[in-house]
Amino acid sequence: MNERILISGASIAGLTLAHWLARHGFKPTVVERAPALRSGGNGVDVRDNAVEVIERMGLLSRVRELATDVHGMKFVDADDRAVARIDTRDPASVEIMRGDLVALLHEVTDAEYLFGDSILGLRQDDDGVTVTFEHAPARRFDLVVGADGMHSNVRRLAFGTEEQFVQFKDHYFAFADADASLGEDRWVTMFNTPGKMTGIYRSGNHAQAKAYFIFRSAPLKFDHRDVAEHKRLIGEAFGDDPSWRAAELLDTALADPDFYFDALGQVRMDSWSSGRITLVGDAAWCASPASGAGAELALVGAYRLAGELAAAGGDHRIAFTRYDLAHRPLVVKKQQIGPNVRLMVPKTEGGRCVRDVVARLPLMKAIGAVERRVQARNARPLPEYAPAR
Repeated sequence: MNERILISGASIAGLTLAHWLARHGFKPTVVERAPALRSGGNGVDVRDNAVEVIERMGLLSRVRELATDVHGMKFVDADDRAVARIDTRDPASVEIMRGDLVALLHEVTDAEYLFGDSILGLRQDDDGVTVTFEHAPARRFDLVVGADGMHSNVRRLAFGTEEQFVQFKDHYFAFADADASLGEDRWVTMFNTPGKMTGIYRSGNHAQAKAYFIFRSAPLKFDHRDVAEHKRLIGEAFGDDPSWRAAELLDTALADPDFYFDALGQVRMDSWSSGRITLVGDAAWCASPASGAGAELALVGAYRLAGELAAAGGDHRIAFTRYDLAHRPLVVKKQQIGPNVRLMVPKTEGGRCVRDVVARLPLMKAIGAVERRVQARNARPLPEYAPAR
């Protein structure tokens, strides 16, 4: 039942879903707007149950080989003197560059791919979904899954406008390639002025560094696909800042054709499914980059969705409900991002001073270790899914 499944988005969630659907005997097709796999992106954390998903895919050793080897966050003053450091290493998790993880997932996924195309329309009935594309001829699928990010096209077509589901979190961010000589190896170096952060990410296992920019703002109107407009907004926000190495990082970032900019936002939905159409990954529950949980939620959510479809014999009415019930508690927990944004982007100079004092306390590392142990102990076991008989 419901063998032919279209997935929109060759993302972490989309490729993981396609992998497990194929393993369970379904026939996944992945449509991706980009002409090829997206190779860029920042570091993402594979932790808790997501580690087990990767291990069951036979990829854990390769993910560890490509780990970023970043020790933690370093906060500096205008003279580039370290004022505080936070060690974020966790032996039970792995950080890997997003593009590296996507490439690995693609290698082990047996699916049909439609690159350089996008969904124009969805019309579902009792027997399936008629899908029209920008370029490919219209086709019939049994089910459609949106794994196409916070600005999901599938969600817009099947559920409604973005404004109904995306909650703005008062900040905008950007990242792009940077000159590696501007930051310390194996550290994320951050410099703050009130309401702003400029930083550089130096992986121990990658020659290419990443520049980061975050600023606090009222909502801005912009086209999320207009890179020239994105660069203009970041230039306006940081172009008059002569302190630290902000100007140098800005120059290299604005020269990067893969420059990325967006709002810090969260997707909140009462249901991830509508008939034969459902969502997975950031399209369904984006917790924002500040949560650090995007890859974890995508890997575990896609694994559960494919597994529930297999366990229900392809019956989407049963599977979509079980998928929602099983995965939503983790989503709710990870969307509570706590003090992360205030830690990275203090609103005031006084807040920055308090942050630096707290970050210097040895207690910070101990608190982090205790929190990780509590989370590991309270984690729900990852089920093994077998096809329905």
